[in-house]
Amino acid sequence: MFETLKRLFTSTEPAAERALTPEVCTAALMVEAALSDGIYADVEEAEIISVLRTGFDLDEARAAEVLQEAEDQAEAAVDHHRFTRVVKQLPHDQRLTILTDLWRVVLADGERDAHEDALIRRLAPLLGLSDRDRAEARQAASGR
Repeated sequence: MFETLKRLFTSTEPAAERALTPEVCTAALMVEAALSDGIYADVEEAEIISVLRTGFDLDEARAAEVLQEAEDQAEAAVDHHRFTRVVKQLPHDQRLTILTDLWRVVLADGERDAHEDALIRRLAPLLGLSDRDRAEARQAASGR
């Protein structure tokens, strides 16, 4: 019994977290951002697929698979740290692009919501990005 408890508390990461990829984590953060206003619109889903295709060079089918896995992961998640921890390992310029893409997703429905703003404001430092980076990413996404 003590060995079982010892293994439980000394395990570094659950198997599901070890398997998380930057693609899935990025998509999960985008799903969370899209859901933060209470509505997961088709246009937001399409924008996530577009981001996955261009940002990670995925074909349509693989992007859809990644999105499905990300939706499942986001639904089971209790916080964003498991996703931001993986994405934060990417180079700064790629994280900045992801932040811009997060803005693209939340702005895709044509409405800017305070909950979406608040979520991105919380995510930026978790991704190792500054307030200035966040503002520049929002401007870049708005200008598209």
